[in-house]
Formats: sequence, C-alpha cells, structure tokens
Amino acid sequence: MRVIFSDLDGTLLERDTYCWKAANAALLVLKERGIPWLLVTSKTRAEVDHWRRVLGNVHPFVVENGAAAFIPRGYFTDAIPGATRREEYEVIRWGKPYSELVRGLDAAVHASGCRVHAFHDMTAQQVASACHLPIDQAELAKQREYDEPFEIVDTERSGELEAALDAQGLSCLPGGRFYHVCGRHDKGGAVTMLAGMFRRAHGGVETIGLGDSCSDIPLLLAVDIPIVVSSPELSAIVQHVPKALVAVPEGPAGWNDAVLEVLGDQDKSP
Repeated sequence: MRVIFSDLDGTLLERDTYCWKAANAALLVLKERGIPWLLVTSKTRAEVDHWRRVLGNVHPFVVENGAAAFIPRGYFTDAIPGATRREEYEVIRWGKPYSELVRGLDAAVHASGCRVHAFHDMTAQQVASACHLPIDQAELAKQREYDEPFEIVDTERSGELEAALDAQGLSCLPGGRFYHVCGRHDKGGAVTMLAGMFRRAHGGVETIGLGDSCSDIPLLLAVDIPIVVSSPELSAIVQHVPKALVAVPEGPAGWNDAVLEVLGDQDKSP
C-alpha cells in the first residue's frame, strides 16, 4: 500500500494563484486506485476544510506546521491513543495554544528589539493582499489555533528574535511567505504518527512525501520517497534531503508529473 503526504501552497497549489488544475490527472489516478493522500500544511483547519471540499479529499490531514492531526471519525478501526473528539474528527494535538504563541512573540519582539508584522496585527484585507487571497479565504487563514505567521521587519535582528523565542520554548520556522512561531513540533512528527497508524491498519506501507519549502524538510525526512517540488528553496532543501527526487516544473504541474511517475502512470501526464 502507498500513502502520499503533501504540502499545499507552492506544491499542490500554485504559489500565487492557488490553482490546482494542473494536478488533475494525478488526483484522478489516486481516486481510481484508492490511494490515500493526506494534506500536511501550514494552513488552518478552516482553510483545509475548504480545500478538502474543493479537491474532493476525504483523508486525515495535518494543520499549522504539524501542530495537530485531524482524522475523520471511523477512518481507522482501532482507537487512536491521545485523540479527542471534535465535531466529525478525532484530533491529536501537539501545538501550543494560539494565545500563548501571540504572547510569546510579543515578548520576543520586546526582548530582541526586532520589529515584526504578525497575523494578529493584520486585518483580513491585509492578509488577503499579502497572500494574494480572496477576502473570504483570508478570513479562514486568520482562524489560527496553534501557529502565528509573521514578517520580520528588522531583518538584521532576526537572530536575536529567534534566540528570544527559543528561550521561551518556541520555534521559528521559515515558510513560503512568512515565518511561523509555534511550539516544538513539525510536519515530520505528524507524518510519522499517521504513517504508523496506516501500517497498523494495513500492514506494509510505502510513504511518499511532496513539499517545496524548508518547512517541509521534516516531512520529507519522514517518508520513504521524498519529492521536492521545484521552488526558490530547492537547493537548501536538497542539502538536507539529498536522496530526494526533484519535480520540475514548479507547483501542481510538477506535483502531477512526480506522482504519476512514482505510481508508474507517466503516460497519463498531459
């Protein structure tokens, strides 16, 4: 059995337009074969719910850089240790509460003298402009629970800011557009946990991972077949994941070709 773990922005979705149509051929193959494909993203639960509806995804997913895994109730027959019920999901949480992250970031800004522009200080319209999002999706992006995106204004003080966050037990992760302050978790831990659940349920499982940014490195290190979708961060990622395959071109077109190649369906690529 194969299981795919995929980032969204810049990987399955175009970085600026969020279009996914170039990946349609591979998505159809996954549906036809019943291959699970799990979204592992920095996006919020509200955003992922939207994209799962758009893409027809029915599988578990991971939000806010590995902060929590949402598993549809009944997806696995065995009980899920440590999970809590939340609406139609079983949820496993590793992340710190959002209010704690905001307080920690504000304290680190004060201690380091490094100015930032964070999501909690931005209106939905400002988020929409910064992320090239429609206003309704920007509102979903602001519904954060475990991760706070921010831009660094005083880049020469970024080291002091990271040290101040670290002193509070918080992590500073680079993303495609923003840095993210979060707890001591990453995408790799969530992928490892979910892969283990698939193995307990189905026996032998081969895992495939796709990502395009440095925040995806833990995801790529946690899978059997890591695939880097081309991006400006390609060289930095490959340095950390030297066995990774490289998908060209960028975005969903590269995602599509890489998935079809791994599955042995190159002839279905447009």
